[in-house]
Amino acid sequence: MCNFSEPIQCHHEALLPPTKACPALGDRLRPARRGEGGAVAEVASIVRLAAPMVGAGLLMYMRSLVSMVFLGRLGRLPLAGGSLALGFANITGYSVLSGLAAGMDPVCGQAFGAGRTSVLTAALRRTVMLLLAASIPISLLWFAMHRVLVATGQDPVIAAAAYDFILCSLPDLVVQSFLHPLRVYLRAQSITLPLTYAAGAAFLLHVPINCLLVQSLRLGIRGVALGAVSTNLNFLLFVVVYVYLSGLMHGNDGNGKASACSTPAEEGDVEWGCLARLSLHSCMSVCLEWWWYEIMVLLCGVLADPKAAVAAMGILIQTTSLLYIFPHSLSCAVSTRVGHELGAGRPERARHAARVGLACGAALGLVACAFASSVRGVWARMFTTDATILRFASAALPILGAAELGNCPQTAGCGVLRGSARPEKAARINVASFYGVGMPAALALAFGPARLDFPGMWVGMLAAQLVCAALMLYAVQRTDWAEQAVRARKLTGAVVAEPDDDVKSGHADAAKVKADNGMLVVTVLN
Repeated sequence: MCNFSEPIQCHHEALLPPTKACPALGDRLRPARRGEGGAVAEVASIVRLAAPMVGAGLLMYMRSLVSMVFLGRLGRLPLAGGSLALGFANITGYSVLSGLAAGMDPVCGQAFGAGRTSVLTAALRRTVMLLLAASIPISLLWFAMHRVLVATGQDPVIAAAAYDFILCSLPDLVVQSFLHPLRVYLRAQSITLPLTYAAGAAFLLHVPINCLLVQSLRLGIRGVALGAVSTNLNFLLFVVVYVYLSGLMHGNDGNGKASACSTPAEEGDVEWGCLARLSLHSCMSVCLEWWWYEIMVLLCGVLADPKAAVAAMGILIQTTSLLYIFPHSLSCAVSTRVGHELGAGRPERARHAARVGLACGAALGLVACAFASSVRGVWARMFTTDATILRFASAALPILGAAELGNCPQTAGCGVLRGSARPEKAARINVASFYGVGMPAALALAFGPARLDFPGMWVGMLAAQLVCAALMLYAVQRTDWAEQAVRARKLTGAVVAEPDDDVKSGHADAAKVKADNGMLVVTVLN
C-alpha cells in the first residue's frame, strides 16, 4: 500500500485574481446534446489532440535516429560516448526542464476550460524564467561531467568522448527553456497541428546540417551534438514565428486582442509559489521515471562488456523512445481534456475522459508489445553491425515490449493526474514502483547470483512498469472528481456566475479551436 499525500492546495490565491471582465466559459453547466459525451465522441476528441502530437513526436524521433545513425557510422566509441552523454544529459538536464515545464500544464488546461485565458500568458512567462534559472546549475554540472563519470567507474575513454558531446550541447538548455513552455502553452489551447508543421520543417534541415558538420567539416561527435542543437533551435524559431503571426502573444482572448484581465497583481509572489509547487512536483514525477531509464545506461558501463552494453542500451533507449511517443501524446491529450472539463466545472465529463484515456492506453500497450517483439531480429541492424551489440539488443527487445503493456496505461494515468493538478501523487507512485521494486530487481538479476547481466536489467524495468501501472490505475479509480472540480476553480480563480443574459453557457469543448493558415479561430457555441 502506498499512502499518497493530499493534493496540492492553493486556497488563498489563484494564479491570477478573478475578475468580472473575463467570465469563465464553464461557470454554468449545460445539458449534454445527443451523442455528446459518449465513448466514441471522447475518443475522437482525444485523437484530434493526440494525432498531431504523434506526428511532431515522430519527426523529432527521426531527428534523434539520424543523430544515432551518424554516431554509429563514426564507430563504436562515438556511439558509446554519445549514448552515455545523452543519458547524462537526460538525467541532469532535459528531464528537469521537461518536468518543470509540465507544471504549467494543469494551470493552462484548467484555465482555458474555465475561460480564464489571461492566465496562460502569465504562466508561460513565469515558466520560461523558471527554466532559464534552472539551466544555470545544470550547465555547471555538465562542465564537470568528465570528472563525475570517471569517479563513478565509467571507462575514461568513453567518458572523454561523452564530454566532447555534452559540451557542444550546452546551448540546447536555453533552447529547451523556451521550447517546452511554448508547446504546453499551445497544447492547452488545443493547438497542436502547428507543432507538427514546425517539427517537420526543422527535420528537413536536420540531415543537411549533419552532413555539413560531420562529413564536410569533419567535426565528428561534436558535429552530431551541434546538429541536434541546431535542429531544436530551428524548431523553436518556427514555433515562435507561428505564435507571433497568429497574434497569440498580443493577448489571450484567441483573436489577438489584448485581454482586459491583465493587472499588475499578476506578478504576485503567492501566484509564483503556487506555480513553483506544481512545477516541482511535476518535475519529480517526470524525472523519477526518466532517470530510471538513464540510470540503466550508466549501469551498463560497469557490466562485463561495457562498450557493447552501453551502445546496445543506447539503441534500446531509442526504441523505447519511439514507442513512448504514442502513450506520451495520449497522456498530453488526456491531460488537456481532463483539465478543460475540470476547469469548465464538469467533473463527470472529466471522469469519462480519464476512463476513455486509460482504455486507449491499454490498447496502445498491446500494439507496442507486438511491435517490439516482431522487430527483435532486424531493429538493431539499422544502427550497427557489431555482433555483440546485436545480440544484446535482440535479447532485450521482447522484454522491452512486455514492459509497454504497463507503460502505456500508466502514462495515460499520469496524464489524468497531471490534468487534475496532482503531480505529487504521480511522483509517489514512480518512487514506489521504479525505485522500490524495479531498481532492486534489476540489480539483483544483473549482478546477483542469477548473473543475467544485460537482460536482467530489463527484467527489472518490466517489474517496475507493471507495478507502476497497477498503482496508477488505483489512484485514478479513487479520484473524487467533484473535489477536483472545486480545486480547479480555486487554482484558476474562476467564479461561478449567476444565470443572466450576459454569461452564456459553454466550456472548452464548446470552443472549436482551428489552426488555419497560421491563424487561431475560436468559436463559442451559444
